Amino acid sequence: MTAASRSQKRLAALTMGRWDRPRQLLPPGTLEPAPMLLWASLLVLAPVSGQLAALPKPVISLHPPWTTVFKGEAVTLTCNASRVHAAENIKRYWWYLGAQTLREIPGNTLKARVSGTYKCQIQGSSPSDGVSLIFSSDLLILQTPHSVFEGDTLTLRCQVKGREKLAAVKYSWNGNVIFTSRNSQDLLIPQASLNNSGNYQCIGFLEGNHYTYRSNNRIIKIQELFSRPKLEVTPPQPTEGGPVNLSCQTELRLERSDTLLSFIFFRDPGVMLSNWSRSPEVQLTAIWREDSGSYWCVVAAVVPSIRKHSLPLQVRVQGVPVSGALLETQPQGGRLLAGERLVLVCSVAEGTGDTTFSWHREDTGERLGSKRQRSRRAELEIPAVGGSHAGRYYCTADNGHGLALSGALNVTVTGTWRNRGGLIAAGAAGGLLSSLLLAVTLWLYRRHQRKSGDGFLGNTARRRPATGPGETACAGCPVPVELRQLYGKQQLYGNVPPGEGDLVYSEVQVIQLGQEGAGRTSPADAGRFKPQETSLSTSHRKLTARPPLLAESSAGQRGRCQTARTPRLPARGIGLDT
Repeated sequence: MTAASRSQKRLAALTMGRWDRPRQLLPPGTLEPAPMLLWASLLVLAPVSGQLAALPKPVISLHPPWTTVFKGEAVTLTCNASRVHAAENIKRYWWYLGAQTLREIPGNTLKARVSGTYKCQIQGSSPSDGVSLIFSSDLLILQTPHSVFEGDTLTLRCQVKGREKLAAVKYSWNGNVIFTSRNSQDLLIPQASLNNSGNYQCIGFLEGNHYTYRSNNRIIKIQELFSRPKLEVTPPQPTEGGPVNLSCQTELRLERSDTLLSFIFFRDPGVMLSNWSRSPEVQLTAIWREDSGSYWCVVAAVVPSIRKHSLPLQVRVQGVPVSGALLETQPQGGRLLAGERLVLVCSVAEGTGDTTFSWHREDTGERLGSKRQRSRRAELEIPAVGGSHAGRYYCTADNGHGLALSGALNVTVTGTWRNRGGLIAAGAAGGLLSSLLLAVTLWLYRRHQRKSGDGFLGNTARRRPATGPGETACAGCPVPVELRQLYGKQQLYGNVPPGEGDLVYSEVQVIQLGQEGAGRTSPADAGRFKPQETSLSTSHRKLTARPPLLAESSAGQRGRCQTARTPRLPARGIGLDT
């Protein structure tokens, strides 16, 4: 048998015989023995799916809002269910007056005319808080509201019975007069606080009467709108680098459950950890040892303006000692050539916070350097190693919670700086020699081309000139040269564009010197050396230098060459412009 079935059987046994008879609706104010209250309480504790279910209790409101009225008057009580209940789905309401129970009442309202403490209950909930009503027969009464929360406006009314009128009233608080009115005004205390709680009384002066009347004393307790917040830290002892959740716990009064609250979190000394937010929690993704200190939160109600601070909570961040120190090298293996770059990498498997890494030589006891940083890994660089850097190395790590020592690692260096420098110099000399040999080879090749006739003139043809009738070639005279420019196929010179027509002529004299009388010319021969014009055929776009007339020569005589006029090429073409 399950726990749910056992509870249902007990509930049936308690109610057997009471609900077998037909139910009757009793008029308001009719009382029934107290066992009904026990039955309703068992309803609240009845298991649902094997677990006890307790829905929020309802709240009673009053109209008019006064808890003290004159006899013969009535106060309407309303049983207000919480938001989780839909009013149209609630079909049963129970009202209680003191220890006695009023039977089922249709609807959620009840008109009260009898002094006492009233409670209400709905199906599946616990009874509401009690509301105490006083129906007084006094001449003068002080009317106060049922419940007043901090931030509310506290209203007090001094009321006289019947048709009497007040000429003036005084209100006292804890025996001290705090307000006097000649127009029988209400006493209003805006933004009531917990300090406004106390014993209130009113003193009235009737018109046309010299008597003074005092009301009954009413104790008013201003209730907290929400409880003082309490800060909770999860986990309570956080470790460095880990996340932390801060929760600001407070409780709104059920009567004001719709009040909007905002939250903010702080840490000493005045460090704001969050902005104002509707969320009562904030998460710190990582916390460190220097974050240890006092933490607190603030809760504020927007309307009314109320703020409450939690008590400071000391948070001590725990550090994790370093362990598993390891030394590695780059390049791996610790084998290097002289002049290479060496990197010593020190790392730890565990550890939090700022860690100091140090590198040491085991063979010499020398400390090479140290670094402090918030990391589990650090590097030390040696830009260029030499023979003196060969040896055994190790590293240490310390974060203030313990020291970790790595194993020793051997570093070997091959070669020396001198050998390395010789290799570099030899390589450089070999490169220069190769470049020089290449340049000499190119120069000899060009020289050979020029000697074989393939000079820079390209299409130049060399042949001996044909002698005319009665003419003999002059020994030693230069060979006539015919320059042809084949435009459209090949240019004579790369920097002379085709079709350039600004030609300049130069006079070139070629003289054959004999063995005797060199440099002298007789008048008789002068006429035979008359220069002749060379022809220029621009229509065929070529330059022609006619062969010079050669002087007749005989054995022992001096031969002469005629002077020929040749076209002068542009200076930028062949550089003959003089």
